[in-house]
Amino acid sequence: MAWTGRYEAAEPQRVNKWLGQSGVCSRREAEDFIARGLVSIDGETVTDTGRKILPGQTLTLADGGGPAALSVVLHKPMGVVSAQPESGQIPAVRLLTRPALVGDSPAIPDRDTRLAPLGRLDMDSRGLLLLSDDGVLAKAIIGPESDLEKEYLVRVTGRITPEKIARLCHGLSMDGRQLKPASVSVVEGQELRFILKEGRNRQIRRMCELVGLHVMDLVRIRIGTLRLGDLEEGRWRVLGDHERAMLVSPPV
Repeated sequence: MAWTGRYEAAEPQRVNKWLGQSGVCSRREAEDFIARGLVSIDGETVTDTGRKILPGQTLTLADGGGPAALSVVLHKPMGVVSAQPESGQIPAVRLLTRPALVGDSPAIPDRDTRLAPLGRLDMDSRGLLLLSDDGVLAKAIIGPESDLEKEYLVRVTGRITPEKIARLCHGLSMDGRQLKPASVSVVEGQELRFILKEGRNRQIRRMCELVGLHVMDLVRIRIGTLRLGDLEEGRWRVLGDHERAMLVSPPV
């Protein structure tokens, strides 16, 4: 897949590092593309993997390079598991059918397709789910150094108080470890907005239980810059190149 970008930074930078930071591919993949003669700067083919791109220069990655992995955005319904299903359970990948597709896709996944969830949603939750075999994207979203926000709308029962909200934002521990600070606020009535930068198993449900609240409905609406938007429940679409780049190299 062809890609073109103009380098605007003030200082020269190695081509493989810039391609990695731009979300086009990993540094190792960039080195492979250079070795295959797929990278050029201002029309000149790059042959040195240590080559630096200068301010104002334009880099082109020819067809045959770029991420070939399939990444999809799914509005997961309740009752569907995002990870490995147990007997009788429906895995999310089974929902990726042609009738449920919004827009175009280079391929329609089948029973042999291996697409991993990048940030699981439990069976009782719904909303935005990313499925992909893109290792670079997976590292950006669920890797140990990931700093991407995940946003949820959560309807609860129980009395909501300022003290409980404060505890949800700071001060809770789970499995013997302190949770990272969270942003939790009241939307209206019994609906809360959670913004987290981690994703432990059933974290929001367990956080609510620790302060005497019970989750009735949980929907993820955002991962980093990617929003669920108006994608209908049970429908899916392909993740766009620009969306991928924004997740891999989010704006500062």
